[in-house]
Amino acid sequence: RGMPTGVIVHSDRGSQYCSKAYQTLLDEYGLICSMSGRGNCYDNACAESFFHSLKVEAVHGEPTGTREEMRQTVFEYIEVDYNRDRRHSANGNISPAAFEAKLVA
Repeated sequence: RGMPTGVIVHSDRGSQYCSKAYQTLLDEYGLICSMSGRGNCYDNACAESFFHSLKVEAVHGEPTGTREEMRQTVFEYIEVDYNRDRRHSANGNISPAAFEAKLVA
């Protein structure tokens, strides 16, 4: 389906996200940076909710052996569980895949 334009990358105000190198990387890929306001986690509620779900449902607080194992865990969670099976109240309690299929039908 290709890379959509105007993709927004949410982050907190951590030094790694404020760095010139990170901001340059976002620019190179045409990504839009969105940071929460200082001391206001609600600015990024959507991203915070997703990462909470990822930690609780996929990682379970368990350490992973390698970076590649973590990459695979995150990939499987997003592509298998989150997008195909997990229902979302913002989508009328259907999965993102079902919501997207409904839009293009």
